[in-house]
Amino acid sequence: MTAGSIPSTEVETTIRLLEDARYEAVAGGDTEAFTALAHPDLAYTHSNGAVDTLESYRDKLRSGFYVYHRIDHPVDRILVVGDTAVVIGRMFADITAGGVRKSLANQAMAVWVREGGRWLLLGYQPTVLPEAVR
Repeated sequence: MTAGSIPSTEVETTIRLLEDARYEAVAGGDTEAFTALAHPDLAYTHSNGAVDTLESYRDKLRSGFYVYHRIDHPVDRILVVGDTAVVIGRMFADITAGGVRKSLANQAMAVWVREGGRWLLLGYQPTVLPEAVR
């Protein structure tokens, strides 16, 4: 750790709180809160391989294309390197996507970057868990 840097445990605590806040915003349909947490260049990948920008994902949330009924997101570890934090965990959810009710079970990776003293979600990538490990 260099002089003046923030201890990684403090960063990890902050990132865990931000992860909770983003999932809470999505589950609650609070697109403004989600937008405040996201980087303008967000790449939000879905478990079906579709990729949204911040604008397209926000539009889908607002329109009701994605409705999250329940989300659990256990975090396995957080890797902090400079101004980047990578969250490794899982995401289990009951959602309606495009009018179709689904249950999701994913391994997930979220990437947060620190800009101007704020941590912002830059990327998200879920991968469907095999039935054997759900």
